[in-house]
Amino acid sequence: MKYAFIALHRLQFSVRTMCRVLRVQPSGFYAWLKNPLSRRANEDKRQTDLLLKAWEESGKVYGYRKLHDDLLDQGEMCCPNRVARLTRLAGIKAQIGYKRRPGIYGGRPAVAIDNTLDRQFDVAAPDKAGSRTSPTSEPARASLTLRSSSTSIPVV
Repeated sequence: MKYAFIALHRLQFSVRTMCRVLRVQPSGFYAWLKNPLSRRANEDKRQTDLLLKAWEESGKVYGYRKLHDDLLDQGEMCCPNRVARLTRLAGIKAQIGYKRRPGIYGGRPAVAIDNTLDRQFDVAAPDKAGSRTSPTSEPARASLTLRSSSTSIPVV
């Protein structure tokens, strides 16, 4: 990543200055310019392409275990851990199950409940609904009397 940044900006700034600021060796940058990808990276890219091809031929169903078997059938030598790593990096995932999952397709239809209390939701004028008083009227006060053995105290 740092080497790519240096290569992109080498016309604007000195290579040695950018290497010093990014704390990399200039010799490492020039070695990267000659061969930017290692042998392992090239081999990973080639095997990832083979895995993608095998995965698409399977109908995007196979996971890394069956893809590993496919690579062995093609004559490729690799371990299952490498195939698992390459499939994870490439975004290849196995299709799990073929059944229809509940909840994805809507489930049961909603049931409307009847108006058993016969509430009247149609209002003729604002703040005039049935026999209720309007919210602007004086609220009713509840009274409570506490009685102790000798005195009674009204509480409002």
